[in-house]
Amino acid sequence: MSEILRDAPLGQLIRWATNNRLLLYPEEKPSFELPASYNVLLNSSGEKHPEIDRHPTASRPATRQRTRQSSQSIDPSSSVDLNPNSNDLAHDLEKAETHPAPYEEEHATVQLNRTKSRLDTVPYTEERLEVEAELALERTQTKPIIPAKTSDGTVLVDWYTTDDPENPQNWSNKKRFVVSLIICLYTFVVYTGSAIYTSSELGVIEKFGVSATDASLPLSLYVLAYGMGPLLWAPLSEIPIIGRSPVYAATMAIFVILSLPTALVNNFAGLLVLRFLQGFFGSPCLAVGAATMQDMYSLLYLPYALVAWVSSAFAGPALGPLISGFAVMAKGWRWSLWEILWAAGPIFLLMFMLLPETSTPNLLLRRAQRLRKLTGNERLQAQSEIDQRNLKPASILVDAIIKPIEITIKDPAILFVNLYTAILYGIYYSFFEVFPLVYPPMYGFSLGMTGVVFTCILVACLSGIAIYCAYLYFLLVPDILKNGLRAQESRLVPALIACFGPTVGLFLFAWTANPSIHWIAPTIGITIYGASVFVVMQCIFVYVPLSYPQYAASLFAGNDFLRSAFACGSIMFGRPLFLNLGVGKGVSLLGGLSIIGIIGMYALWIFGAKLRARSKFAVA
Repeated sequence: MSEILRDAPLGQLIRWATNNRLLLYPEEKPSFELPASYNVLLNSSGEKHPEIDRHPTASRPATRQRTRQSSQSIDPSSSVDLNPNSNDLAHDLEKAETHPAPYEEEHATVQLNRTKSRLDTVPYTEERLEVEAELALERTQTKPIIPAKTSDGTVLVDWYTTDDPENPQNWSNKKRFVVSLIICLYTFVVYTGSAIYTSSELGVIEKFGVSATDASLPLSLYVLAYGMGPLLWAPLSEIPIIGRSPVYAATMAIFVILSLPTALVNNFAGLLVLRFLQGFFGSPCLAVGAATMQDMYSLLYLPYALVAWVSSAFAGPALGPLISGFAVMAKGWRWSLWEILWAAGPIFLLMFMLLPETSTPNLLLRRAQRLRKLTGNERLQAQSEIDQRNLKPASILVDAIIKPIEITIKDPAILFVNLYTAILYGIYYSFFEVFPLVYPPMYGFSLGMTGVVFTCILVACLSGIAIYCAYLYFLLVPDILKNGLRAQESRLVPALIACFGPTVGLFLFAWTANPSIHWIAPTIGITIYGASVFVVMQCIFVYVPLSYPQYAASLFAGNDFLRSAFACGSIMFGRPLFLNLGVGKGVSLLGGLSIIGIIGMYALWIFGAKLRARSKFAVA
């Protein structure tokens, strides 16, 4: 627990206030000894690192060759020199090993762990699966990792051993659970903050004298803002010197502060501005949450962690009206906005006290800084420091904003994925406009009871979790362990069945929402919609990074923006649509739009490989 506190914002603040005398890192303790392999490389007279080439590459398995190639993501201006003639240094390095082993085993450990510490944001590849499979075995033993040395004498700081406790991939299950739980609670609160406002719309109409459509703006602007935020927060969290934890802490602090004037504001324009800012500063959970999970979990088991995180985002808006409905009836329209503050405040305190940094580039950069302070040797550097020198704001802007637009326009598969997920997300948010037109007037539900109906989305979410996790546990993971990764389109198989669900559920809701039919019938329709959408989204969000690993972060940020923009629009056009066409015809129109997904999903499954072969962005 002390390590969690040390790496959390509170711990970093304590360290700063005490001039690093409390909550020490291993390198700052008197008992710390620099690993022998670092001493050998730093004290050697030459600037060569012969360890690799003492054994011919051709004699190694193909996996090892690929691992070696991927591991050397070193600054092009200072590549590793592989001179086989420096026998003295090689001999010293061998003596530095505390657990001698045959070369192949030693070298695999070194290179695999070095590869892992340099993985890109979302490299869902066959190579990564092979690397992680071997790493899982290596982490059960304590073996030193020999750092790489570049031709200019730079020693690249890495994890000290295969089971280095500072590596998030080596954290205990309890520590990973605590971090995952905080991220999920944080995500839930921010997403709940969007729809929790819906119970206050009638009060806003009375207070400020605005129309029903205008009263929906505080909800739609909040949704739009948390779609725009990832375009900034996602690339910012990938900058090594910043990391993820400061982004979380700073933005959540602002989110909590903004929640106070939002609950007290006395003019409609101010309410709109504050709700937009709330959504914008709450959005890092959407932008960075998946990256935090990936920092801690291996490729095989990451989907389980993402299921929990996505569930928090999926169920949050649905439970908002339930949380605020009865309270607003009893205490007034401001009560829902106060509830955001009461929920966000404790979550911020948890994040401030217990949410450590998980970004490997950031952790190794700070380790390198401590080692330089300890030894006084400036040759000790992290790979992320070298990468950071070439980091340009223009390239960040291109990757975050321009690149997703370019790929969406030029790649049919991504165009379909973005359009389909935007439609599904927009329809989901239209429920907040159609439910008040169905359950109160047709079935006599109060505002609070209408909020209770939204729990059908929670039931849908739990059903989707059960279905998708069963698929992972009984089919996908065993198949990968036995046969390796198949073509990316194999991840779409559950969606081939689930894609019929949105259409079926919407039409069932549209034509059973009638006073002469029991209210459970349309509610079942929404449950079918929610469960099937959950499964479809999970499949799509795995397919995209598998096919476009180098652009995955940018694509997800772009997809988040498009989804949120369409959801913002659907909130605004939803009520006029349902009032003018009627609930039956209006929801049927949305159901007709969802048919696009059925056609597109099967087309993607059949022609996906050919589309990827033609695309300059995809991995074939």
